[in-house]
Amino acid sequence: MNDASELLNSCVSQGLVIGTAESCTGGLLSALLTSIPGSSKAFDRGFVTYTDLAKNQMLNISSDLIKNNGAVSKEVAAALAGGVLTHSNANLAVAITGIAGPGGATANKPLGLVYISVMKTNANPITKRSVFGGDRQSVRMNSVKLALVMLRSMI
Repeated sequence: MNDASELLNSCVSQGLVIGTAESCTGGLLSALLTSIPGSSKAFDRGFVTYTDLAKNQMLNISSDLIKNNGAVSKEVAAALAGGVLTHSNANLAVAITGIAGPGGATANKPLGLVYISVMKTNANPITKRSVFGGDRQSVRMNSVKLALVMLRSMI
């Protein structure tokens, strides 16, 4: 929680407002940020885009991009972050997409695979690929922790 509080304080001092797009984490990062009193000064909104259709309808992620790269990919994570900036009042975005399990893994995309992308307005995204061990909850919580670290590094 301290990391999230520090992130929000840094955003307020720098005039940054966060928006999120979450798939495998299902809104956990947004819930963590908004659990902090005063978070509305630095948090605009969160999109829970769990399905491919939600990604398309809420953030205009093209069906072709998902079909060609998969919903769990660097390209889709970066597009989700860009979509947050386009469809919100945020000027700092984070997107999380992954395979939390226990199903959904393939030979090329293992269980625990997560892509996290952060982006500021008028800047290129920084996207990281991670493979987290453990159960579904561990993958989701480690994704949130890494997203906080990446947001801090972006500001």
